[in-house]
Amino acid sequence: MKAQDIMSRPVMTLCPGHSIAHAAQTLIDNRISALPVMDDDASLVGMVTEGDLIRHLEIGPRPLSDLTAPEALNDFIKAYSWRVGDVMTAPVITVDPEATVEEVAALLRTHKIKRVPVVSGGLVVGIVSRRDLLNVIARLKPEAIATGDDALRLCVSARLNEAFHLSSRPTVAVVNGVIHLGGTIRDEAERRVIKVIVDGVPGAGGIEDRMEVAGASAGPTA
Repeated sequence: MKAQDIMSRPVMTLCPGHSIAHAAQTLIDNRISALPVMDDDASLVGMVTEGDLIRHLEIGPRPLSDLTAPEALNDFIKAYSWRVGDVMTAPVITVDPEATVEEVAALLRTHKIKRVPVVSGGLVVGIVSRRDLLNVIARLKPEAIATGDDALRLCVSARLNEAFHLSSRPTVAVVNGVIHLGGTIRDEAERRVIKVIVDGVPGAGGIEDRMEVAGASAGPTA
């Protein structure tokens, strides 16, 4: 599933010259938490979020005599300017319509953001939010329970192959429903990750851990 399959559209936008009062009222009226900011050429130049507008109040008055550091000047502008262009967040992280939901989810988590505009040909065509991703999770159907040792082994291997962040893949064998893991792994943290992935496979009758940590002198854990 891709960003274009789950994104919200059409997209409401603001201009840099709009007032922050207009921006706040637009968010309230439409029950949304952020809006893209577009210039006269329909190019994305920023995002205005609830956090940006609340920060406008949070900063509070700053004496003119205190405007000595660059960050103080920036705070003063954000505290006193009425223009969206002065309080918006920029630059903006975006995704392509072809980005997978896994890539979008990783992007939101890594950058600690709640939504991301979907841009195609320089134009904003949609927005994917955390709520859109939750809707995907809510629609997921339970996986069919694998039957037989060969089916379990294929299921475990497929899940491990999807874990692109692993340094290496353990060997997998299944005997009477018990999953036997072997081979060399990077560290104990990777061991825990692998066991969490494997433990979620339906139909498994247990895990036999024979994985070894690279460079470790101790034997594998049971």
